[in-house]
Amino acid sequence: MDLNQYCPEKVLDAAKAISNIRQGSRVFIGTGCGEPQHLIKTMVQDMNMQDIMVYQMLSSTLSQFVEDETFLKRFSLKLFFISWAMRRAASVGKIDYIPTYLSQIPKLFYSGRIALDVALIQVSPPDAFGYCSLGVSVDITLAGMTSAKLVIAQVNSRMPNTWGDSFVHVDDIDYFVLHDEPLVESVRILNESETEISRRIGMYISQVVDDGATIQIGFGYLPNAVLKFLDKKKDLGIHTQVITDGLLSLLEKKVITNKKKTFIPGRIVASLCMGSQKIYDYVHNNPMFYFRSSDFVNNPKVIAQNDNFISISSALQVDLTGQVCADSLGNKFYSGIGDQVDFLRGAALSDDGFSIIALPSTAHTEKGTVSRIVASLSDGAGLATTRADVDIVITEYGIAELQGKSIYQRVMELTQIAHPQFRNDLIEEAKSRGYIFPDQLPPAAEDLIFLEEYKESMELKNGKTILFRPLLPSDEFAYRNFFYSLRKETIYRRFFYEKKIFSHEMIQGQYAGVDYRRNMFLIGLVQKKRHKQIVAIGTYLDSGNSLAEVAFVVREDYQGMGIASFLLKQLERIARKNGFTMFTATTLRENASMCHVFKKRYPNATYSYESSEIEIVMDFSDSDKEPT
Repeated sequence: MDLNQYCPEKVLDAAKAISNIRQGSRVFIGTGCGEPQHLIKTMVQDMNMQDIMVYQMLSSTLSQFVEDETFLKRFSLKLFFISWAMRRAASVGKIDYIPTYLSQIPKLFYSGRIALDVALIQVSPPDAFGYCSLGVSVDITLAGMTSAKLVIAQVNSRMPNTWGDSFVHVDDIDYFVLHDEPLVESVRILNESETEISRRIGMYISQVVDDGATIQIGFGYLPNAVLKFLDKKKDLGIHTQVITDGLLSLLEKKVITNKKKTFIPGRIVASLCMGSQKIYDYVHNNPMFYFRSSDFVNNPKVIAQNDNFISISSALQVDLTGQVCADSLGNKFYSGIGDQVDFLRGAALSDDGFSIIALPSTAHTEKGTVSRIVASLSDGAGLATTRADVDIVITEYGIAELQGKSIYQRVMELTQIAHPQFRNDLIEEAKSRGYIFPDQLPPAAEDLIFLEEYKESMELKNGKTILFRPLLPSDEFAYRNFFYSLRKETIYRRFFYEKKIFSHEMIQGQYAGVDYRRNMFLIGLVQKKRHKQIVAIGTYLDSGNSLAEVAFVVREDYQGMGIASFLLKQLERIARKNGFTMFTATTLRENASMCHVFKKRYPNATYSYESSEIEIVMDFSDSDKEPT
């Protein structure tokens, strides 16, 4: 459709169109990368514009003017989210932040709670039927223009035409300004440190995201940066507020297929697109993408219709009880409540869904390096997500699972993934608050990334998979539950007496000797619904002279499946790396199955018999083959 022929009276230059805005108007501006830059600049340059109240979600162009006192005397900025370009202005009170969930903003417009006089939007040229597309900015833009008394649209041929609920008929727009210009781009280049942190966080996220899951990616550089590390997954689906360049490699590798989605299968559901021209070209006329407004995309009831839904978002701080701050650094507003809570609650309602809060363990401030895992949120920090809503927290140091766990367990989980230099202080602070036992030992004050090399998995005869990894301090309750799940006979064979109590003090005594080099505890975990439970433990303890004492215990319903043999092989592999050359073991004469495990791997082992016990010495050079 040619607008100059269909409605020539509506086609104006920018200055003439903007002149229709009255003094004192409440003006809505389209979001982020879809904002009409030419209209915004024209409005700012028009000195007749006085006492204008501007509402916008993500603002970019206006950041060019917020240092100008003349501009601030004429315009009052009300932002629902503080973009990186506006953070400095927000920190000195030059903008007014409106904290609210993205899913609720359209209702604020429709209900008149936030009344709008004018909407400045950007659209693609109309098709043959007179429909323009809101392109990369449907989010709250559709509600903003529908609720405004006057709608002025910048028609830009570079705006992608997107599918879904993004179409606006020319009859619903009052004035058109024909002006082509590149869209705002939102691409951040990470420095070397950020790249390494995102790689490690991405590695941990990949461990909890299963094939066929539907995921959401929150705002911020980190969620976008970790996406590339999901490239070994299969048939992922996407239901998210914002589409970014981070999805491109997964789309090109066909990791994202949307085939397993249970809600709107085959399509990516989104509200915004923010990135480079490459992602804008990808979404243009691509029916895979289904754009809807924020009150639909971010509605927890809608989100929950996706089974196996995983929300991935970021945060500024997490305290030791699991409370999350995402919108402010102390008293200074930094971003916004945004979509985090909407998606966390949607994930909680989803069948087999859960949420991930991902953040670097530290931040760099004027006072130096500080921990993002804290005893208490900073004074004035906004509580975006309650401790009851948080499920999994991930830093570059590991995974903390919080849902359903006590304060004691949360402290141990979160301290374990804090930066090593802050772990002792966090434990001491937790003790002073009565969160944990007074005798609680802190996690090792070192980077345990090398433990990733010690993780292995094994397919069992019953069709399940067992994951082996080193025991961590946060496993205390799972370790205890494992002990009490064993029969008396199994306990006797392991400890040679009827051990009845496995107390906190006993577990602390064992943890005190674990350094993951001289001493090692490997646990075997199997999935039970969304959580894992311990079904086997294998250990070696330094006995001196390159000799380590090895022992195992496997839960009765998992015995006879080759687990002990697998554990022995893995413990040998780890022991070799740490300079050991032999294992020794003590077992009961009646424990024929354990003797068989040792003899099979070490056919030339030496045996010493004493009363009811057998002491076995096994040289690694005697093993049936080099451990892999």
